[in-house]
Amino acid sequence: MSEAAAAAPAAELKSKSKRGLLIGIVAALVIGGGVAGYFLTRGDQAHDEPKVEPPAPAKYLALDPPFVVNFQGEDGAKFLQVAVQLMTRDPVVEELLKEHDPQIRNDLLMMLGAESASDLRSREGKEKLRDKCLEAVRAIVKGVGGEAEKVEALYFTSFVMQ
Repeated sequence: MSEAAAAAPAAELKSKSKRGLLIGIVAALVIGGGVAGYFLTRGDQAHDEPKVEPPAPAKYLALDPPFVVNFQGEDGAKFLQVAVQLMTRDPVVEELLKEHDPQIRNDLLMMLGAESASDLRSREGKEKLRDKCLEAVRAIVKGVGGEAEKVEALYFTSFVMQ
């Protein structure tokens, strides 16, 4: 056999092995891409961050009837009528607020009656009073064993001075 005849089968074998290697590499890339795509779109749930629960819906508790107090103004006695609502998301705190309504009303009446007309004319004065009232309510909740920070807000829903 001549050398040319012997080299032909060797060249054919080299060509087939290169083709096989190329097919193997392409197959590995396709499979690797598919696996990567699966994990990127699905996410590995075993390593995901824990899901954060959305906050519970807000519950508003109106302190009825509205507060009516008199206080000294620059030109004599003044009257203040304020409707107040408390906001919480916690049912335990909501029950504490209802249960201790008389104490809350007492403390807020005392605070409202101690204000001056000149302080309450400005927005800043009303906001300062609202913050003081919220802290007073939180102190009562804390004093009876509740979680004070769960009383999230106090709102004046009506504010009339005359």
